[in-house]
Amino acid sequence: MSGFSTDGIVLKRIEYGDNDLIVTFFTTAMGRVSVIAKNAKKSVKRFAGALEPFSVMNLECTWPRRKNALPLLNAVDLSYPFAKIRTHTVKTGYACYWLELINSSIEEGKKQGELYELLFFVLQALDADTMDKEILSLLFQIRFMNLSGLCPDLTSCGTCSTPLDGMAQHRIIFDFAQGCLVCDRCAKGAVRHGITVTKGTLKQLSWINNTDLRRADRIRFSPCAVREGERLLESFIPCHLGREVNSLTFLRRIREAG
Repeated sequence: MSGFSTDGIVLKRIEYGDNDLIVTFFTTAMGRVSVIAKNAKKSVKRFAGALEPFSVMNLECTWPRRKNALPLLNAVDLSYPFAKIRTHTVKTGYACYWLELINSSIEEGKKQGELYELLFFVLQALDADTMDKEILSLLFQIRFMNLSGLCPDLTSCGTCSTPLDGMAQHRIIFDFAQGCLVCDRCAKGAVRHGITVTKGTLKQLSWINNTDLRRADRIRFSPCAVREGERLLESFIPCHLGREVNSLTFLRRIREAG
């Protein structure tokens, strides 16, 4: 049987039968791919606890003879366990949110190199505490939307194209239904389903969306800008996807408790 080898990040795992696991990876070579790990719950030697969410590894698989069957996971070589994420509840909440967005939004078998690089970057920074977890989440969400073709234009009015700096008001309406900014002139007489966001927050979000990832730690968000950014992105993404994001509910709960 032919097979493949690729680096990948564990997105999720589910039990299958008494001893097997179905593991979904986000890989460098094939995008999202699900494989079956035979006897994974019993085979300490073969997998050694590596098949945990957030873990990064090289995986070796073989294609099955039976049509439509999942590839068989033969071996893994763990590169980055990111164990510090799992020991911190809020960090776990953020990482689970990012993984769910990836898992539910990208096509099976479609290579997504830039998105893989983004996910690896934020997981590594979250594990190492090189950036604040809240800012990492803003960075991930805005760039995830951009790479997925969902990103709204945060630089001008979506109706009349007036640039952000040309709008007289300090707080700008973001309309969730239209997925764009709306200046005061265009908003008159219309009922809007959205929120208002300060110009400063919008500019910072645009900056982290467009700057090199390696320079992302240079920007400093005020506590107010972090809250505004969270409210905007965490409201817009589920609205645009058209469904609830379960891990986001969990994240909000533990964030409020902390």
